[in-house]
Amino acid sequence: MSDTFDVQDELKLFTGQAPVFPLPNVVHLPHTWLPLHIFEPRYRAMIADALDSDRLIAMALLRPNQEPAYDSKSAKIHPVICLSQIAVEEKLPDGRFNLAVRGVCRARIETELDNDQPYRTAKLTLLSDFYPADPTIDRRHRQRELLAGATEILPELQSDPLLHQLLDAEIPLGVLCDVLGHSLGLSTTDAQLLLEEPDVDLRSDLVLNHLRQRQRSLASGVASGFPPAFSRN
Repeated sequence: MSDTFDVQDELKLFTGQAPVFPLPNVVHLPHTWLPLHIFEPRYRAMIADALDSDRLIAMALLRPNQEPAYDSKSAKIHPVICLSQIAVEEKLPDGRFNLAVRGVCRARIETELDNDQPYRTAKLTLLSDFYPADPTIDRRHRQRELLAGATEILPELQSDPLLHQLLDAEIPLGVLCDVLGHSLGLSTTDAQLLLEEPDVDLRSDLVLNHLRQRQRSLASGVASGFPPAFSRN
């Protein structure tokens, strides 16, 4: 794997535990960027503590119909999360934060920990991308297929320096799937399914299917719902 996508530096201070940031409408994917505006007091405290330690937070999606319990620590969440790093922060005079967070890797919540903080914390197991020894696809062909489909339905990528950087860096297929999944502005349900798929061959199937659906939608004149909205806690 290219050093560009080596997450060891981001994880060198990881203790196996992280604060949990549940959201009802956001799924963060590894290797992608997400802007956040933090205004709730409990999450201001969470961010302040994270900035004083390893800068890592577990981005979790609420399970369906859990919005009424959002203000409690008991709201049910999906156990597979994105461990994300606060890359850029701006603390506003009233204590709110504007952040840019970068997805580092997948992880699973093993157990939530009792604490005296207003926010949740959990013990995590990191999840690596799995490349089957016997591939179910031609990965080089799939990579070209995904890039061709993405530039067709997202023409702005053709002039996007990030795309050319990814190509020059020989981006791993698993990373490409996450980046394209983010660019497609998937629904939270579809994005969570993508997050929960460790098998890169199967993950690429999911992304390819979404690309083909989007191609059919564009051909029929149906709006895509892209780009995704700015996220607020």
